[in-house]
Amino acid sequence: MSCNNVNNCPCSKTTCPNHSQCCKCVAKHKATDSLPYCLFCDNNGDKSNRNYYNYLKKRFEQDTDNE
Repeated sequence: MSCNNVNNCPCSKTTCPNHSQCCKCVAKHKATDSLPYCLFCDNNGDKSNRNYYNYLKKRFEQDTDNE
């Protein structure tokens, strides 16, 4: 698999050795059951899949309430 580096990486953790290296970053986060910053920017520091699920659940419940 070929994976080019990204010129405009949205991750604020610029000291990370995987910064701008998406393939390595995604592999690392998959192994630690967490989400990369670029996929879940509004995380209040919690990148766990559980937090992401709760965030989405709350968001979709609000959408349903507005219908």
